[in-house]
Amino acid sequence: MRYLPKSPTDREEMLADIGVPNIDALFSSIPAEYQLTRDLDVPRQHAESEIIDRFRAYADNNANGYASFLGAGVYKHYKPVIIDSLVQRGEFLTSYTPYQPEIAQGTLQAMFEFQTMICELTGMEIANASMYDGSTGAAEAIMMAVRVTGRNAAVIARTVHPEYREVIQTYATHQEIPLTEVSYASNGRVDMAALEAAITPDTACVLIQSPNFFGTIEDVAAIAELAHSKGALLIVSIAEAVSLGIVRPPAEADIVSLEAQSFGVALGYGGPYCGVIACKEKFLRQMPGRLIGETKDANGKRGYVLTLSTREQHIRREKATSNICTNQALVALMTTIYLTIYGKEGMKELGEHNLAKADYLRSVLSDKGKVLFDGAPRFHEFVLDLKQGAEAANVALLEKKIIGGLPLEKWYPELGPGASLWCATEVTKRTDMDAAAEALITIDEPALAAKG
Repeated sequence: MRYLPKSPTDREEMLADIGVPNIDALFSSIPAEYQLTRDLDVPRQHAESEIIDRFRAYADNNANGYASFLGAGVYKHYKPVIIDSLVQRGEFLTSYTPYQPEIAQGTLQAMFEFQTMICELTGMEIANASMYDGSTGAAEAIMMAVRVTGRNAAVIARTVHPEYREVIQTYATHQEIPLTEVSYASNGRVDMAALEAAITPDTACVLIQSPNFFGTIEDVAAIAELAHSKGALLIVSIAEAVSLGIVRPPAEADIVSLEAQSFGVALGYGGPYCGVIACKEKFLRQMPGRLIGETKDANGKRGYVLTLSTREQHIRREKATSNICTNQALVALMTTIYLTIYGKEGMKELGEHNLAKADYLRSVLSDKGKVLFDGAPRFHEFVLDLKQGAEAANVALLEKKIIGGLPLEKWYPELGPGASLWCATEVTKRTDMDAAAEALITIDEPALAAKG
């Protein structure tokens, strides 16, 4: 049963068994002034069907019928229905860490295929069998670089997702890893002169994001050459995995931290998502998480095993590389199924579709505001400086059932109150993009000023 209701008779028997006269006596140790004695305005109990209807109404009010142009690290892509059908099978849904290979071959093989496809996408030699998400993966990658190099500092581009940088700061504070942030140039890419000046003999790694938070694609090869010339590793964080269908993989990097949410993982308020670390094979022993390997059994048949797991709850204990404790295999399986469905050509076509949608959105909005960082290639996001102000424009757009771009002033005050990040994916309708453009034209600026 989902829960065990207790009848009044059941409650009386339980109270008598423990020697308590009534339920109020259970709270006698709490001072009277802190006890809630007034009647609570609690609605009547609801049937399960009524609860489902209520949540459907909430969903209709929250999202249905609204056009959304939000991205910023969480992306709405089409999710093939076969994904839920497969991951909800008991063999996958109820399994956990595959400690016993003799009864976990299905899970182990799925994770092995996951690792293989991640390597093909990122240009790396090995990949682990998933982390919590992209933000914690980036932080783990920095700690990994510190262990590899023996240095204790990191340089991070300000174009890395602001919330990723907040998570990294939390990790770095308690690991005593000094962080230096490097700003961006007029084209939205990392300022190379500032980056060169920021790298010191103590710098273990340089962390960039590509496509970065502004949607701009970084010159990974040039940044890698600069970092390596000074003895530092290059970490590339990828928040939009679909970009790898058309953007050249960051093969020059030493470590890649990837958020694979776009690969068939549903949008959610904080997850669960699918973080990944991939790297050069020579760094294998310092990689957090787990690694699935292929072997042969006693009869010479192909099999899969948990080859490496440097987690603290295993034999490594205090020598562990990471405190990543939860198995994200079920979410990683969603990614595996997604990539299997699309394949190499499908991923390429998907990337081209996203690129085209964003280009159209940019074209219809370009005369409603100034497109910033227009001097470098980008994927499906761009920064638009709205003369009405981003926050005020969003209020007016919401009245027309349009969720506008993400205002950036909170994280990038130097861009001003008009800067917002707009995104279009393959599921963004052309009619919705036209409607957003028309709505921005018809917004009454004096009314916006009053609301702002």
